[in-house]
Amino acid sequence: MTKTILFVCIHNSGRSQMAEAFFNRMAQGKAKALSAGTRPSEGINPIAVEAMKELGIDISNKKPKILTMDMIKSADKMITMGCGADTEDVCPARFIKTEDWALEDPQGKSIEDVRKIRDEIKRRVSSLISQLSSEEVIK
Repeated sequence: MTKTILFVCIHNSGRSQMAEAFFNRMAQGKAKALSAGTRPSEGINPIAVEAMKELGIDISNKKPKILTMDMIKSADKMITMGCGADTEDVCPARFIKTEDWALEDPQGKSIEDVRKIRDEIKRRVSSLISQLSSEEVIK
């Protein structure tokens, strides 16, 4: 049975979409990632799309999705993407045990700033895959 990692942010238009794309590429089918938001936006952040295209990953066809209890129940691990005190009213970390990566929201940021966020997401996803592999969660 394939393990599922759920990446969640508020808008599901940047951070969680980038994490999902990186995870699915790096896991090479040994596990899968989904992403969702507690208040999804209308579309994917175009700067996030541009930043990912620079690395050969196209997320332009993705759509922000609302987080559902079914998604949470089917996930083996959930990672929130920056749930701080100012976002508690929309952060699912209040409802279930999660790991929060405390990442800055790319909304309204320059391409340079989004690249830094993207690279940090890539680093953390790579580390997560290594951790899951060592724990034999994914084989």
